[in-house]
Amino acid sequence: MDFTFSEEQEAVRGLAADVFAATSRPERIKDVESTADRIDRELWRELATTGLLGISLPENLGGGGMGLAELCVLFEEQGRTVAPVPLWPHVLGALAITEFGTPDQRGALVPAAADGSLILTVGLEEFGPYVAGEPATTAREVDGRWQVHGAKAAVPVAHLAEHLLVSATTGSGPALFLVHPGAAGVTVQQAESTTHEICANVTFDAAPAEPVGPADGTAVRWLLERAELALAALQLGVGEGAVGQAVTYLNGRTQFGRPLATFQAVTHQLADCYIDLEAMRVTLWQAVWLLASGEDPGTAVLVAKWWATDGGQRVVHRTQHVHGGIGVDTDYPVHRHLLWGKQLAATLGGAGSDLARLGAQLAAGVEVVA
Repeated sequence: MDFTFSEEQEAVRGLAADVFAATSRPERIKDVESTADRIDRELWRELATTGLLGISLPENLGGGGMGLAELCVLFEEQGRTVAPVPLWPHVLGALAITEFGTPDQRGALVPAAADGSLILTVGLEEFGPYVAGEPATTAREVDGRWQVHGAKAAVPVAHLAEHLLVSATTGSGPALFLVHPGAAGVTVQQAESTTHEICANVTFDAAPAEPVGPADGTAVRWLLERAELALAALQLGVGEGAVGQAVTYLNGRTQFGRPLATFQAVTHQLADCYIDLEAMRVTLWQAVWLLASGEDPGTAVLVAKWWATDGGQRVVHRTQHVHGGIGVDTDYPVHRHLLWGKQLAATLGGAGSDLARLGAQLAAGVEVVA
């Protein structure tokens, strides 16, 4: 395995870093958080204009034709600046439609997703304990048309999405379905997440739906693996951004005539952050490399998810702690990294859930990729 970035991947990183740095300053994020939609429309347009929004979508559908690695580079840079745009649910929804959708579905939705003229989102989480790939939401075919029953929790940006891509269990297995949020039988109850984004609890009562891909669990598993890596990449960026802020703060503050950065207790805290970030980084890119190469990832995706969930929380807590009293000021920039770290760590199951799933995979004889 060679985790060295190619020239194209480094170019993506540089472009993404420039775009996010130019538009995601703390004062601008604060302004966006006071708007009704809670997303940065100017940044969204810039991501579309530069081609970053559709970077992993096929060229014949308006995208950049790049792969999963480039997409995770983009997510990492977003996490570094905690930029308030719904990248991961939008892009992964478009990717799943590209991979499993009908020609009509792809033609109607993917080009518009690539240029940002419509927003897609995914609904994978439900109320109660999280069970990956086993949705309690159900779907059945009635007179040749599919209907969805159940509920999805904390669906990102559902108030702006043109379509929701939701997982549901059918008679033959889990599957993905497109549901319009304004359709009959759909109830959208807005809520606010830990990161101040608008999300929604969505209830389906015989809601009309279009199947996306086979009803044998393949499409759901495909989407979940990529969603877990997207969250891991975001969390890596959040941790890196938080540590960067801590280093700047500690080098600029003095106590007893010395920079805070020179105190042993502080350097130990940041050393622990470094260890966690490196573990998050290597497990993430191992899993990305395996998926991008078409190989069986074994436990690699779940290991990357667990490190991001467990180690990521430690990093954002430590960086807030070394800021002292100012770290608990909700207007101070590092506080947003704490909120993002907590939110990401709870999405698609927390650390305990990840370990339980990992233990189940090992007990079932799933290969450990080392």
